[in-house]
Parts: sequence; structure tokens; C-alpha cells
Amino acid sequence: MPAIHFFSIFCSIEKRALPPHTVVFCGIRMSLRVEHVSFSYPNLPVLRDVSFEVRKGDFLSLLGPNGSGKSTLLRLLDRILLPQRGTITLRDHPLHQFNRKEIARIVAYVPQDTVWVFPFTVLEVVLMGRSPYVGRSGFESRHDLEVTWQMMRLTQIEHLAEKPITAISGGERQRVLIARALSQQPQILLLDEPNAHLDICHQLEIFQILRDQNERQDLTIVSVSHDLNLAAAFSKNVMLLAQEGTQPDQRGATVVSLGTPAEVLTESNIERVYRTPVLVDQHPRSFSPRISLLLSASREAELHDHRDR
Repeated sequence: MPAIHFFSIFCSIEKRALPPHTVVFCGIRMSLRVEHVSFSYPNLPVLRDVSFEVRKGDFLSLLGPNGSGKSTLLRLLDRILLPQRGTITLRDHPLHQFNRKEIARIVAYVPQDTVWVFPFTVLEVVLMGRSPYVGRSGFESRHDLEVTWQMMRLTQIEHLAEKPITAISGGERQRVLIARALSQQPQILLLDEPNAHLDICHQLEIFQILRDQNERQDLTIVSVSHDLNLAAAFSKNVMLLAQEGTQPDQRGATVVSLGTPAEVLTESNIERVYRTPVLVDQHPRSFSPRISLLLSASREAELHDHRDR
């Protein structure tokens, strides 16, 4: 399959003047579309008939219990994995037609965990995000360095620039990975639990940075999260994934609900997916859904007795 070359051009330019295999985007939706995708690891069905669309400028949170395929879905969206059934399209073109460098200029992926063997400095790690733009010389430009430092300041890690990535905390490493992804200057950012290893303060700071980039830079974000309240407060849309069927042909998680936080994060939906009773009301300041766990009557009695002692 020949590589696809992308050019920002006006529709009035004659196509015969363009290089071969050029795809011209004239009025095409800048979206990421998943249609009837299924995926299994050996002897382990993970996703079944998943369909949804992420439009330009969306902030979508993927929610669901452990093992519901959220991380696998992110890897499919970044073409780390290939669907066994169904299709994934980017800008109305099959994702498999894009080479890795082309994808890296459009999509950035922040994994949940990364193993570092070589002690690169934090500056070197963030600078790796500029690799899709490095020319034949193999050296980063002054602009690459400027972008790198800008993203390090944005994520408040510039003071770590000369420290080895292997010598900083898990929360600091998470911010380094987010800075590296932002330094790619992507149009779509995929994050697998961006608040992992972060304390409450830095969780809020990171999500505020992400929302700021989403609103000001029109950055499309797809984020896996286990924190329903953070997802409710910062997302434009949320998607609940869960495995519901018991028959062999129903194995693998599928989409239970997709929409705004208020539409999806209801007591019935959450109890259906997580099998846990909850109370959902409205946050008094953000007006987003607020989810609270409901304890069983016996557990409430235990806590009441403990407080009375």
C-alpha cells in the first residue's frame, strides 16, 4: 500500500498538479469513526461490535469496569492493534492506509505505563514527541526545542529537564508522557488513565490543561478513566463499555451508553455496568453529575457504631 501524503490545499487547485497518491481533504469530516469493531486476544474476546464516532473538538471519556476493553480500544485507535472485524477510519480513510509517521502527526498516545531501560533525561523524552517532524538530517530544529520547552512549562516539569526519567516519581513520569504527547502537536490525543499515579492536586491540573487544549486548540481527546466524577466534570461526552451477554456469541464488551455526562451517568446505567448502587445528583458548582457510592445497610450500621465509640 503506497504511503498517503497530506497537503493543505484549496479545492480549486487542479488535482493533476499534485503528486501521486495524494489525498485531498475538501470538506471531509475530520473525525475518527469506529464501525462494528471486534477484537480478541488468544482465547479471550475483548470487544464485540463496537461502533461510535469521535468528532473534531470532542472530549470523550471511555468508562467501564476492569477488563471492559478500554485500553485495548485506545490501542486500536492508534493502530498499535488491528481490528479482527469492522473498520476504523480517520478523516474518512481507513486507518490502516496511514503509515506510522503520518499517524504520529495526527494522533498522540499516552499509555498507562511505560518501562524505561535507558535513563534518558526528561528533556530528551519530551523532545521525542517531535520525531514525526524531524527531517533527513536527523536533528531537531530550534522550533522543535521551543515546542518542547513550551509543553514542559505547560505541564510544570521544566525543573525536571536534566533529571533521568528513571529517577523521578510515577506522577512526574505521567506528566512527562503527557508533555511528550502534546509536543507532537496532534489533532487527536489518546490517553490511558492520565490521572494514574497523580495526587488530587495534579489530577485537577492535568485535566484542566487537557480541557484548555481541547477548548482553545480544538484538540480532540479520547481518555480512559476510572474516575467517574472527573470524567463527568471535564468531558463533553462519555461512553460506557461493559460485557453484558452470557452466550458464546455475546462475549466481549460492547457500548452500553454514549452521550453527554448527564445522559449517560445515571444511577440505572452505572448500577447496570458496575453492579454497585450509587447516588447521582448535581454538583453545586460545576452542575455536572456527581456520583456517590451507597453503602449497604449493614455497612452503614458498622460505621455508625464505630463513630459512636
